[in-house]
Amino acid sequence: MIGGAFSICNIAIHALVMTAVVRVARSMAAKNVSRPSLMLIGVMIATVTVLMVAHTVEVIVWSLAYLIVDAVPAGAGRVYFAFVNYTTLGYGDVVPAEDWKILGPMTAMNGVLLFGWSTAVIFEVLRRSMMRLSHIGATD
Repeated sequence: MIGGAFSICNIAIHALVMTAVVRVARSMAAKNVSRPSLMLIGVMIATVTVLMVAHTVEVIVWSLAYLIVDAVPAGAGRVYFAFVNYTTLGYGDVVPAEDWKILGPMTAMNGVLLFGWSTAVIFEVLRRSMMRLSHIGATD
């Protein structure tokens, strides 16, 4: 139940960020600009940066879960452990408390799903921006 609650919390964070990213990208694509290629670069940099920040916040949320249930052994970094699990890196240099081993795979599952969602949004922002560029015939 703990893992499910924190997964849902992260899904909510991601949904809010995704909604904002899509709205901003859509409004930027609707603007007439003198250098559309630079606008595309700016939109993509902003999109990826915001998504990276969102993922970092979500990792911190997982580290709070580990703090609440005392899942990380003494001396190990909770945020590091959360990052290793969230990104499915899995170094294995930190092992959770026996009663909470399931939180690692749950964190990884949450991270994989949210990274996939982010990838889909990055692609969609790029696609829409490229469509906008092709409609105005920009080649700068």
